[in-house]
Amino acid sequence: MTNKTAEVIQVPNMLKLKVGGRGGIDMAAIAKAEAALKSLSGNFAQWLNDEIVKLEAARQAIRVEGMNAQTVETLYLRAHDLKGLGATYEFPLITRLAASLCKLIDEPETRLQAPMFLVDAHIDAIKACVRDDIKVDTHPVGKALVTELEARVTEYLEAAA
Repeated sequence: MTNKTAEVIQVPNMLKLKVGGRGGIDMAAIAKAEAALKSLSGNFAQWLNDEIVKLEAARQAIRVEGMNAQTVETLYLRAHDLKGLGATYEFPLITRLAASLCKLIDEPETRLQAPMFLVDAHIDAIKACVRDDIKVDTHPVGKALVTELEARVTEYLEAAA
């Protein structure tokens, strides 16, 4: 009978080394970041307004120049920005509405066929939410808007496929 021995090799935790973690998440850093974000929250209304102006300018460019690769790409980028910023600016409903608009014009190959009335409905809904301070999808009007628009986008995309 032979005596078998095994050697255990400890592999360094590279992820832990890369993120500098000894004790996990630095709660003090998170608190500091949250405080910094809160100090900026007074600017959210103006910044959101600036984004809405850019979205409206993209829509106007489509009305003037027509729906082409460049104008729809600009509209998509403006909607995508709002999708990412809505919740940050304390309007999670705008994030959801902008996500629906992005879904409608997501594919560069088919975005030029997107019905303009549906694009307009999304932009008008986003503007109405800001105007009437409708921030969440539990608000009765917000819920009705987003539910209807998401359903119409799904219906359109399924019919177009």
